[in-house]
Amino acid sequence: MKKTLLATAIPALLLANAASAVELYNVDGDTFALGGHVTAGLGDSDAGEVAVNTISPRINIVATRDLGNGFTADAKAEWQLNFLEGGENTFSTRLGYLGLTHDSLGRAVVGTQWAPFYDAAGVADMPIAAANDFLYEDHYNLGTGRAEKMVSYRNGFDLGNAGAINFGLGWQGEHDEYDARGQASLTYKVMGFSVNAAYSAGDVADVETTSTAFSVSYGSYGSGLYAAGVYADNENINTSWHEVSTDVSIPKAAESTATELLLAYAFDNSLNLSVNYENVEDDALNRTQVSTSAVQVEYNVKSNVVVYGGYQFDLGNDYAEDNDMWVFGGRIYL
Repeated sequence: MKKTLLATAIPALLLANAASAVELYNVDGDTFALGGHVTAGLGDSDAGEVAVNTISPRINIVATRDLGNGFTADAKAEWQLNFLEGGENTFSTRLGYLGLTHDSLGRAVVGTQWAPFYDAAGVADMPIAAANDFLYEDHYNLGTGRAEKMVSYRNGFDLGNAGAINFGLGWQGEHDEYDARGQASLTYKVMGFSVNAAYSAGDVADVETTSTAFSVSYGSYGSGLYAAGVYADNENINTSWHEVSTDVSIPKAAESTATELLLAYAFDNSLNLSVNYENVEDDALNRTQVSTSAVQVEYNVKSNVVVYGGYQFDLGNDYAEDNDMWVFGGRIYL
């Protein structure tokens, strides 16, 4: 097997998008960058009225330090911006971690970070307006999206023409009603295809909560054809993450399955069209918690300026009336 892929993956792990960070300092391998984006627009739904909204606006700082002998240390802090309302809660933490990466020994991260579970389960979480919502229920504690107070380790191997294998491990300590949690992910990529699996487990209030996810994807989102699908088999995970206008409380499902499908095509002029489908089924009660589909469009006016729009169809559930919604707006990367 050849050396790991982490040497080339470090910039992607830190900056996420070339348009979303500006390097302010780079001397002898030590860097400092500022990034993030401001996103705002209008939206409406059957259960509400037209209103201004935002979609995860954020600001972040990233620093790297070349330690020599193949080691690179990095730090990232990212805050969500609440710029539509005044008050004390202007910022809230999204990410905050320290990382250490070596070309062949792998990458270790401590802090609030994107979890290894998300490496496999997040392949359909791409469009701006509507995407993989079921991953974000209590995700800081359950580690299905971003994970608080996590220690993680990732490594990968280049198999040449046979593709590449990457794996990740994550651990979160006991706190409040949450016992210690562990997770693992495995991905295999070849010729534009990826096949992925992830598992997360730990008790919450002495009740076992687990999620086993499988996913596949093809292509690169924002460049030609992209297709992805995610399937998750969960115990005591899915509940009332989906806000309903009737204030119906959706009970936690002892057993549930969640599905996300995404098909997108980006033209050479950067116009990106997509359609997605999301479904969460309470298998224990044989009831549908969520079933939606959205058509969306994104267009890069410049590499760091995007306009977007979308319409989400509520396909029906067993807890509330249908609630179609639309949204459009713009995003400027800092």
